[in-house]
Amino acid sequence: MRRIITRQVWRDLKQKMVFIVGPRQVGKTWLAKEIARDYSGALYLNYDDAKHREVIHDESWRPNTPLLIFDEIHKMRGWKNYLKGVFDTKPDDMHILVTGSVRLDAHRCTGDSLAGRYFTHHLMPFTLAELEGTEYAGDLERILERGGFPEPFLGDHVPDALRWRNLYGDTLLRDDVLDFTSVENVLAMRQVFQLLRHRVGSPVSASALARDVGVSPITVRRYISIFEALYMVFSVRPYTHKISRSILKEPKIYFYDHALVEDNQGAQFENMVAVALFAHILRRDDRTGSRGRLAFLKTKEGKEVDFAVVNEKNELERIIETKTGDGAINPALRYFSEKYNIPGVQVVKNLRMERSDGPLLEIRKAEMFLAGL
Repeated sequence: MRRIITRQVWRDLKQKMVFIVGPRQVGKTWLAKEIARDYSGALYLNYDDAKHREVIHDESWRPNTPLLIFDEIHKMRGWKNYLKGVFDTKPDDMHILVTGSVRLDAHRCTGDSLAGRYFTHHLMPFTLAELEGTEYAGDLERILERGGFPEPFLGDHVPDALRWRNLYGDTLLRDDVLDFTSVENVLAMRQVFQLLRHRVGSPVSASALARDVGVSPITVRRYISIFEALYMVFSVRPYTHKISRSILKEPKIYFYDHALVEDNQGAQFENMVAVALFAHILRRDDRTGSRGRLAFLKTKEGKEVDFAVVNEKNELERIIETKTGDGAINPALRYFSEKYNIPGVQVVKNLRMERSDGPLLEIRKAEMFLAGL
């Protein structure tokens, strides 16, 4: 199935290097090889493969290679300087594509910067917006049940999706973390990860997690930063600009695989919407160079709205509340919308009829709203 970022990646390759980044098993290697089909004689090199490493270190590819694909190159010492050298000395008609399952800006390496030499594109799990025009268009239940990662989503059987998820989580915590950094207390890190699965939708206190696990808040924050760097989770922080008495600190934590959320259908639905909104913002930013972000609203009096889409000028574009059942507009959504003149949307999983509530407020079916992002 063609991925939504393919055309833009192909265009950007004509100008600079392109980094495709995102969670493990989200389809980065598959996409890179699909793009390679447009080139006669493209070369795929994975740093995890011993023979490929020799080619990489020796730069022993043909000078007329039209496309070089480097996979997991961030595992190479000095990879930034290496890519800079390759890019600066390559023939004009050679294109370079780089993929990795870690944030390529998370490694702080000495040496020259790659600034100005690459575009970044984020490949995210499937969302209903990306599934438009396919046989799965509007299939909210399937994506809720299986998550948006290609293998479990496209598979024939739900039990296979469950087996994939168990293996996926174990691999991330056992192998990827240790490849990325040293962790002394692996058990504590696993406990933090498991606790986060039960706290989706609420601001996460590092101090509270630290008490539960028996480590310091600094250690908890380090673990979360590792999970973020490895595309396991992402943080959504409170929006405070011009919002009176807003809370300032604690973020909410969401999983790229919303099916990891445990024992709470409402939190799982909220996480799915978070992934869709986050993917929408990343696609727009990768395409235009803008710097939007996803936030949430919460005041010290307890007024809270799940999400706020913030543009590069730090202005609110719209605010979004999620609900699993039909019902009246959330009072907090109405309050923020009217007080600050912001469009508000209540996204409902089980909704009989979409409707407007005044000039700024809408109640939308989840499948319709998410497909339009």
